[in-house]
Amino acid sequence: MTFTQDFKAVGGSLGWSAVVAVLPILYFFWALVFKKMKGYIAGLTTLLVSLVLAVIAFKVPVGISIMSASQGAVYGLLPIGWIIITSVFLYNLTVKTGNFNIIRHSVLSITEDRRIQALLVAFSFGAFLEGAAGFGAPVAISAALLVGLGFNPLYAAGLCLIANTAPVAFGAIGVPITAMEGPTGIAATEISKVVGRQLPLLSVFLPFFLIVIMAGLKKAVEVLPAVLVSGISFALTQFLTSNYLGPELPDVLSALVSLVALAVFMKFWQPKTIYRFKSEQETAATVDTIHTESKSQGDSYNSGQILKAWSPFIILTGFISIWGIPTIKLALTGHYEGTNFLLKGVNVLGHALTFMPEVPLLNNKVISGTSHEPIAAVYKLELLGAAGTAILLAAIVTKFVFKISWNKWIVTFVETINEIKYPIITICAVVAYAYVTNTAGMTTTLGLVLAKTGELFPFFSPVLGWLGVFITGSDTSSNVLFAKLQQVTAGSVGMDPLLSLAANSSGGVTGKMISPQSIAVATAAVGLAGKESELLRFTLKYSVILLVVICIITFLQSNVLSWMLP
Repeated sequence: MTFTQDFKAVGGSLGWSAVVAVLPILYFFWALVFKKMKGYIAGLTTLLVSLVLAVIAFKVPVGISIMSASQGAVYGLLPIGWIIITSVFLYNLTVKTGNFNIIRHSVLSITEDRRIQALLVAFSFGAFLEGAAGFGAPVAISAALLVGLGFNPLYAAGLCLIANTAPVAFGAIGVPITAMEGPTGIAATEISKVVGRQLPLLSVFLPFFLIVIMAGLKKAVEVLPAVLVSGISFALTQFLTSNYLGPELPDVLSALVSLVALAVFMKFWQPKTIYRFKSEQETAATVDTIHTESKSQGDSYNSGQILKAWSPFIILTGFISIWGIPTIKLALTGHYEGTNFLLKGVNVLGHALTFMPEVPLLNNKVISGTSHEPIAAVYKLELLGAAGTAILLAAIVTKFVFKISWNKWIVTFVETINEIKYPIITICAVVAYAYVTNTAGMTTTLGLVLAKTGELFPFFSPVLGWLGVFITGSDTSSNVLFAKLQQVTAGSVGMDPLLSLAANSSGGVTGKMISPQSIAVATAAVGLAGKESELLRFTLKYSVILLVVICIITFLQSNVLSWMLP
């Protein structure tokens, strides 16, 4: 039995079909924001709602609906859940061995000011991890680091989600951009250029926005020099790399330049007053006092101890960077066809550890409502190639660096799984919901409604990306889902298709902070399982604000600021 997607399934009307398609989204918001359900309960019930609507309203056969949910759940476990487990595990190893105290003091030796710490860890370091790995690792690791430094867990998670906005479009070595090349036939390098003329406008503003959220406008102005160094260095590098090097390196290079620039700047400048949270002892320390306190803390550990304490994250960076190199990625997943002897050996192992069984009752059983072609469906299990495996290898190397017994290492791993079991259920449930709505054609139905906005489409174009990332949890998935729709609609309304494709990705980054998957990842990383509703309420308004900013930028670039485009 096959199923053909029908975007007018409800009463033969696109409008009524869209009303039904949006119900699971509205339910999820209601469940978290108003009913304050635990994340895994909200996720599971949203999945149930989507299954019922898919079967009854969109006429999807029960078997196809259930198997599409299973495909999503498996993807939620690997690679997304696997990244969370290994990331939190690596962090827990540093805590268990006492090395996180050294990391904490090393950051304090740069500055005790919480505002600057947020810029260093949430914005710069988080962006580096996004560029190297993506898929939840940046928020999980950077949020855990902030909590270890003394940040309130909710604020740590929220700040890292918001800070992660700027780098998402070029995450995981540029995958969200390169993913659009196939469906549209437009070179990824050309799309990268336009995204690189939108996001830097957001990147230069985001550090200031982050500090305003954290401490208020007056306190943000106090550290304006540091904010400008962080934002301008990041944005300028992002523009140059995206326009002249392609989509692979903007995040990695921008983050490194920003991190180094801010750390060096702090050697010559410190804020006149130190900012701490209300829960901490508030002081109005002079610059000399800050230097004295930081120096005394920094001197309690030598450079060897500091290097050793940071080694898990240095090793992590190395492994993730290697895993992100396209040629090595092919070998790790068993798809390498070159002649390099070493990579051929890795390819054999990668092939043995890559499993892609067809999804029963689903593979090639769904006919796309746009291309009218059967849609392949497999369980994608790339055990060696998953970013979580790179993090696990970093944890294994860390075991020897920290000289931890295997018993303590394994016990910590088991404790980590037990600690985040409910967030993993949440992730699997919401990804399963995304797959069900995609299979039914519900997501595309919503996209088609937005595409009917005519001359206002340049303004609403980013909303498609925002919606796609909210539902799927991935800028890559959103770009694949809506790229062709963006391209065709832009051509019909006289908008540059390159701009609409860029808008889909740029708008999508603003939806990352409210995506159910991202919320679950962040709460798991900081030990707030069950508090997903609080985190969503924290990030929702900022997601909408930043989305409107991208909408305005896109609309202006389509009209009065068209000179900004290549």
